[in-house]
Amino acid sequence: MRCQQHQLRHINTFSGEISGAFADLGTFLPLVLGLIALNQFSPQGVFLGFGCFALFTAWFYKRPIPTQPMKVISALVIAEGFSPGMLQASAMLIGIILLVLAYTGAIGWLAKQISPTISIGIQLAIGLQLIWIGGVMISETWVIGIAGLVLLLCSRFLPLPFLMMPAVLGLGIVWQMVHGAQASFEFNQVYPWHLSWPNVDEWSQAALLLVLPQLALTLTNAVIVVSALATSKFPEDEAKLVPKRFAISSGWANLLLAPFGGMAMCHGAGGFAVQYYFGARSYVAPLIFGVTCIAIALCWGQGMANLLSLIPMALLGALLAIAGIQLAWSKRFIDGKPYCIFVIFTTALMCLLFNTAVGLIAGLLLEFIRRHQLTKTT
Repeated sequence: MRCQQHQLRHINTFSGEISGAFADLGTFLPLVLGLIALNQFSPQGVFLGFGCFALFTAWFYKRPIPTQPMKVISALVIAEGFSPGMLQASAMLIGIILLVLAYTGAIGWLAKQISPTISIGIQLAIGLQLIWIGGVMISETWVIGIAGLVLLLCSRFLPLPFLMMPAVLGLGIVWQMVHGAQASFEFNQVYPWHLSWPNVDEWSQAALLLVLPQLALTLTNAVIVVSALATSKFPEDEAKLVPKRFAISSGWANLLLAPFGGMAMCHGAGGFAVQYYFGARSYVAPLIFGVTCIAIALCWGQGMANLLSLIPMALLGALLAIAGIQLAWSKRFIDGKPYCIFVIFTTALMCLLFNTAVGLIAGLLLEFIRRHQLTKTT
């Protein structure tokens, strides 16, 4: 009996790693496949970049730290039709900035200025944005989107939960084929992998049009907030989950992999939240994800492209909504002091109405006022 319980516990642990490895597909696939299908990016270069970054992350952190596209840069490149060279330049520029902030100690100083209430406010704003975007994607096919959302939310409470996610995605592909639904992405012309370097104009345009809009979100969500979230789940690893290490890993990954076709990549708080929700607890989840990405890069062909294009957008939206729910919720909403809750919601509101940089400044000002008042009373 004891041996059976041990085996069952081992199976459940490994199943959580498998589920967690692919829990962030709602953020990953739409942006990655969009860049390949619409902007002529090399699929081999993109997937190879993510694979290498994920394998390094598994070794560097030994925890389920996600690797995902930089959302603002990717969305702008898709929407505006910018060239692969501009995205490469933006990735390398942000990589340099992150490394400078890390090795000078500036990122540590900045992290100390951002209190937990500000971090929770930024998490709330990003979580609500993910829920909204996920809802829009679900609305493309309400029936399959809602069904997938319910099944995935309940998967943690079912036996062998690691089977639920591939089963849901597989059923979604079958549903698309049976109903003759249009593919989510059309890969009419895919460019092969090749080593490239941005030209002078792409460097200057990337700095102004891509790096500046992305930078505040990267410093908060992909460095400081994900550090705080990971530390709260794994307090025993606090020393290796500090913001400096997140800046270093993202910085070197972007600087070294972008010339080989990798896109702008980071660690995201939303990705960590959803991976943890589905049971990822160790290096195994990023290891599985990394090996899968490298396998896709090596085996890319029309068959692989057709298969990925059949994953319903509504199911990817369900995954994105789950990530948003996990990121947005905090126990501080229940047990926090009134002023802390005020700072949280004000920070989140400013992020939603304007952008992350404005929300961050608003939160810092409110915290400065609070500390000033405490100093006067004492």
